[in-house]
Amino acid sequence: MSDLVFYTNPMSRGRIIRWMLEEVGQPYETRVLDWETGEAKAADYLAINPMGKVPAIVHDGVVVTECAAICAYLADAFPQAGLAPPANSRLRGPYYRWLFFGAGPIEQAVAAKMVNLEPTIEQRSSLGFGCMEDVLGTVEGAVKDRTYLVGDGFTAADLYLASHLSWGMNFGTIEKRPAFEAYVEPHLQRPADLRADGIDNALLAAQAQPAS
Repeated sequence: MSDLVFYTNPMSRGRIIRWMLEEVGQPYETRVLDWETGEAKAADYLAINPMGKVPAIVHDGVVVTECAAICAYLADAFPQAGLAPPANSRLRGPYYRWLFFGAGPIEQAVAAKMVNLEPTIEQRSSLGFGCMEDVLGTVEGAVKDRTYLVGDGFTAADLYLASHLSWGMNFGTIEKRPAFEAYVEPHLQRPADLRADGIDNALLAAQAQPAS
């Protein structure tokens, strides 16, 4: 049994962490939680994540939930993968900025759109994301004519932001913009992401098979 356990479902944000784990390149055990049988709300999993949400990881007994936190944790736990600037680097500032911009304003703006919440001008000052237009404009400024968010190499911040942009553009919650498509395309061709998609797509296909 691996000392790194990954709780997920292939129809969830767990796909982000699958990609991250494949980038890390360390052995891990996958435990798929079935929505239909309510496994994510079972007592043994609620002891790991009381929210009953996936993904989550347990590494050497340490529980980590929330996608951005898991990405940051894995990048630091396995520095040999080169997925984060060194701890004493000034690049840690922009690295954290964009990693958590994805977890904060982008996630909030997309969630608001999915439930048809359009904040008024008065409400925008009270909301962390303000409005979708501001969020997308900020992201566009960060990725336009750039391959990487931080320095000259791929980091967990690129993985997280590319995942959000790709998912959002595919499902219509994020406007397709040339700058977004140009930024996302090379990252989605990384071998680790292709492996991760293959694993999760196979799980989806297996779930779709009728019970014998």
